[in-house]
Amino acid sequence: MTALPGPIGPGSGEDPWLDDDAGRLVRPYTVSEGRTKPSAPLDLLTMVRATGVPPDGYLGPEHDHVLRLCRGPMSVAEIAAHIRQPATVTKVVLSDLVDCGAVATRGPVHLQDGPDPNDRELLEAVLDGLRRRL
Repeated sequence: MTALPGPIGPGSGEDPWLDDDAGRLVRPYTVSEGRTKPSAPLDLLTMVRATGVPPDGYLGPEHDHVLRLCRGPMSVAEIAAHIRQPATVTKVVLSDLVDCGAVATRGPVHLQDGPDPNDRELLEAVLDGLRRRL
């Protein structure tokens, strides 16, 4: 097993739960403490931003990582990719931060003057375009 370099912990810049040879050392269900349902309504396009309010106590390395990422607005999907966790686990971590006021969320903004996202003709045109590319 490869030794983990440098100081480990919040703010160190290292991922203490990732080993070059073994991969992720902590399973996703451990990160979310076995929870699979977020307490806040989040989808992959929900935008998240840190509020500057510190969480009540230490929550975990993923929570710290998310707070550093969310200094500017970022979608749930982007956060999941950055912390290398499934979307469900990411939503649970984000819910913890929402519950303590450390992050604020905003649903995706849809263009009101744009095309109807449920327009059958539009959806068929997109599907046809995708099929041509494959």
